[in-house]
Amino acid sequence: MSQIIYKIAPQALWREAEKNGRFTGAPIDIADGFVHFSTASQARETAAKHFAGQTDLVLVAIDGARLGEALKYEVSRGGALFPHLYGVLDMNAVLWVRPLPVGADGVHQFPALEAE
Repeated sequence: MSQIIYKIAPQALWREAEKNGRFTGAPIDIADGFVHFSTASQARETAAKHFAGQTDLVLVAIDGARLGEALKYEVSRGGALFPHLYGVLDMNAVLWVRPLPVGADGVHQFPALEAE
């Protein structure tokens, strides 16, 4: 299993996290008690289900190996194992941040993701 995991976030929320040097989560993460991530094979469905039509998003690639034991893979949507971080995301685990635009078809346009 790839150790690269992905976070979809509103650009303004992510830029604030960069200024603070850490990401404590989006409102849904805070409410659930962990930061939600997706694997490469889950990211598109996550975007369609939770971010449909939303513009001004970023896709963040994270090195899951740098998160240690706070990162747990737990059963979620459709019985699949999803990565969840029980803690704060330190910016030193971030590999890259890219825009996640919506195409003319209304679907988010993803860059190539590792493990696809």
